[in-house]
Amino acid sequence: MNNNQSIQSNSLSNHSLAQNIGSVLSVRSSIVDVHFPKHLPALYSKLETGKNGEIAIEVVSHLSAQVARGVALAPTAGLARGEVVIDTQHPLQVPVSDRLLGRMLNLFGEAIDGKEPISGGEWHSIHSTPIAMSERVTKNEILKTGLKAIDLLAPLELGGKTGLLGGAGVGKTVLITEMIHNMVKQYEGVSLFCGIGERCREALDLYEEMEATGVLDNTVLVFGQMNEPPGARFRVGHAALTIAEYFRDRTQQNVLLLIDNIFRFIQAGAEVSGLMGQLPSRVGYQPTLATELAQLEERICNTSSGAITSIQAIYVPADDFTDPSAVHVFSHLSASIVLSRKRASEGFYPAVDLLQSNSKMLMPHIVGDRHYQVAQSVRQTIANYEELKDIIAMLGLEELSPNDRKVVYRARRLERFLTQPFFSTTQFTGLTGKVVELEDTITGCDRILNDEFSDTPERSLYMIGTIDEVVKTAKESQKS
Repeated sequence: MNNNQSIQSNSLSNHSLAQNIGSVLSVRSSIVDVHFPKHLPALYSKLETGKNGEIAIEVVSHLSAQVARGVALAPTAGLARGEVVIDTQHPLQVPVSDRLLGRMLNLFGEAIDGKEPISGGEWHSIHSTPIAMSERVTKNEILKTGLKAIDLLAPLELGGKTGLLGGAGVGKTVLITEMIHNMVKQYEGVSLFCGIGERCREALDLYEEMEATGVLDNTVLVFGQMNEPPGARFRVGHAALTIAEYFRDRTQQNVLLLIDNIFRFIQAGAEVSGLMGQLPSRVGYQPTLATELAQLEERICNTSSGAITSIQAIYVPADDFTDPSAVHVFSHLSASIVLSRKRASEGFYPAVDLLQSNSKMLMPHIVGDRHYQVAQSVRQTIANYEELKDIIAMLGLEELSPNDRKVVYRARRLERFLTQPFFSTTQFTGLTGKVVELEDTITGCDRILNDEFSDTPERSLYMIGTIDEVVKTAKESQKS
């Protein structure tokens, strides 16, 4: 061992007396092969190297009796052959407990919000086995969001997984912030935002928006940003789930887990797989895609103590729903919320596509017969209106039959009724946010379908809470 290595060894020797020390054999981008003369570290062990141990490596395979291969979770610039590597003899860990509420962390549990560092206390491994089927709660229960369009047409499953599909600028972040707000207010639960491959600008915008709307104190934010190595982006989802599992199992709270973007988790896995020299599968994805995704998704479930409900933003490459990444993600989902750029441009917020959004929970034996029938009638009415739009554009509304005109009137009022003001946008719109009970949503849509408001101006149904607000406004205008 040369002088430089002995100095480095001394600087890293603050761990334990019985250290397992190795040396770097080769470095290929984020893949590092390490020689251990004593014994090999266990799989998923965290290794440390670099001048001050700043480069963390996770062991992913054993190449021989003395050589381990790992994925670096930090940039490997400057790392050379022969450098000392220390086996920490434990997997990658993150802090847990209530001290994380209101904080923004990275994969290693380090604070990235400019506040005091997080140290001491309880730390858990990011790797854990999914809850056994025998311990899961199998009853179907709805998670009410207080958002009319979602609760009526794409109800969320408590302990389930929901896909949020939408491009840039259609209100995805605003919708996520509003759901966090409603979760905190209604369920007294904890919200956890996991940014996988997020841009630094998006992370900062979300943090400031949550701080402004007052939901930050009940939220934990975990980020593996776009500029970080693929290994860090690949593991940050597991770190977030470890924190979520703590709140579910130990504090017995419901957790709303928001992941943006699950496609970037798959993308990071493909990068790691390519660097390790694995033969790619269809469309260039890693051969272990299904397994890696299942290891993450199957940890999201409900137990007798609480539930982790996940909403995952999904990027669909080239809008190809047959892409392997989309196919494998959709197989885990119980609901899909599709955001429409067209509805956003028309001013309908939340810009939920009322026809394409769906949920496996929308069954008569789960949501009840009345909810199911009203939801089907709403969808049918809006579908009929979509078919009539071309005729209206060419010939005008007057050329339609009386029955078709009634369909148009109902559909236009339903579209406006299914908008609502958000708490997170009050400072921009001047409208106070509304949380609407599911029963009020069903009643309002039912009354519109029965033509109770055919003489009411469409604009009076726009950006309101319950349908009673229209009646109250009408009565007040008559008095004046």
